[in-house]
Amino acid sequence: MIEIRSIDERRKAIALATPNKHKSAMGQFMTPSVIARFMASMFNSLAGKNIKLLDAGAGIGSLTAAFTERAACEKANSLDCEAWELDPKLHEPLAATLKACGDLMEENAGKFSSLIRSEDFILAFTDLFAKEKMVAPTHAILNPPYKKISSASAHRHALRECGIETANLYSAFVALALTALTDQGELVAITPRSFCNGPYFRPFRELILAKSALVQIHVFESRTQAFQGDEVLQENVIFHLVKGAKQGSVIVSSSEDATFSDLRTKTTSFDEIVLANDREKIFHLATEEDKAETTAAMERYSYTLEDLGLGVSTGPVVDFRMRDHLCAEAGSDRAPMVHSHHFEAGFVVHPKFEAKKPNFIQVNDETRKWLMPTGCYVVVRRLSSKEERRRIVPAVFTPDAATGDLVGFDNKTNIVHQSKKGMDRDVAKGMAIYLGSTFADQWLRKFSGHTQVNAGDLRALRYPDIKTLAAWGQKIDIALPSQEEIDQLVGGI
Repeated sequence: MIEIRSIDERRKAIALATPNKHKSAMGQFMTPSVIARFMASMFNSLAGKNIKLLDAGAGIGSLTAAFTERAACEKANSLDCEAWELDPKLHEPLAATLKACGDLMEENAGKFSSLIRSEDFILAFTDLFAKEKMVAPTHAILNPPYKKISSASAHRHALRECGIETANLYSAFVALALTALTDQGELVAITPRSFCNGPYFRPFRELILAKSALVQIHVFESRTQAFQGDEVLQENVIFHLVKGAKQGSVIVSSSEDATFSDLRTKTTSFDEIVLANDREKIFHLATEEDKAETTAAMERYSYTLEDLGLGVSTGPVVDFRMRDHLCAEAGSDRAPMVHSHHFEAGFVVHPKFEAKKPNFIQVNDETRKWLMPTGCYVVVRRLSSKEERRRIVPAVFTPDAATGDLVGFDNKTNIVHQSKKGMDRDVAKGMAIYLGSTFADQWLRKFSGHTQVNAGDLRALRYPDIKTLAAWGQKIDIALPSQEEIDQLVGGI
């Protein structure tokens, strides 16, 4: 057998010896063997198959080792592994792992061959794919690097040449591997959960749903336990895709951490993962208990924003682009500029001269198209820290908080509006009550794996009817009720 324990020892030794700066530059987080084995177990039967395996970002080969163990156990006919690893410091331990893999396959009467590729996976692979100089893999197993890609980078350009639009190395690796797979080829990857939600990953979600069927997805409920020792603060998921397959039901599994000691598994309809007619293609990942609670919640509050005649948009004013037009003081040619630091007791209080950011924006030909007509809006903070108790933080903006006909909303907020204009005052106050409830906050957390609250998240929520919102709004004047009072009004999950 392959000495998985020795691989873990080498992985830990290399991780300890590698400066954090280097790991960050490479987006490098190596896979513990227990996770590698779990990932290998997700593939369909390997018995009697001739396998072409792609391991991109192979590290020291933990994923290939786990896959080979299973292939040898099930008597796969042959295994040809192509391991891509850019870091030359890892080539020696990777080569040792591949040699052990070959020995294991031969002990079980299977053929084995391997190749280590040291090129940049995205740049070299996109070139090979474009020129059809590669043998399509039948299987791919990935723990890709986690790092943002600049919009003007060579990586982004190369990906676009292959019809892939994404802003992170991990989603780029998965998209390339999936595109390259043979028909009915299988892919298993561990990545941050962030792709499941938000506008930046929408093209990636659309790509994987168009090209493959989601067979299984595993959720780690602890943010920090999948890659202990590597300071990974992302929530992680493992998913199994089959290229070109017809979408059926989905296995959703979960565990608190990477020991899998409390593994829970359920089978659910795909429509409960990606809601029908959801333009954002958000992945809703809930445990069995969460699913029951969410179903009950949807029976109580079943309206979409569109049903209510409302919409939500990200605040239009990007401050660094409008820097030359932002002002500290009011003036006849200036509109109020609203940031989240203007939130106070559930309402927008403007201006706040003690704050660092400018309170006003000039109204001119360059800024006017980014401003909205003064009216009643619900403003929701987009960003929160991992330690904060709430993710949804709303505030009501009313004309009382502004002078003039226009208002600017910061890009770090979301704006609930009615056809890009203000809405009824009572409805706005009622909407802030609902979004300020523990009910709505917990519901959002059931499908959002990151700390941002994007416009797509708010579209995915379900809401009370207009009459209920207006009735709640009539109960308040210049401040939202206490959390306890809000939760009594709205109810809890």
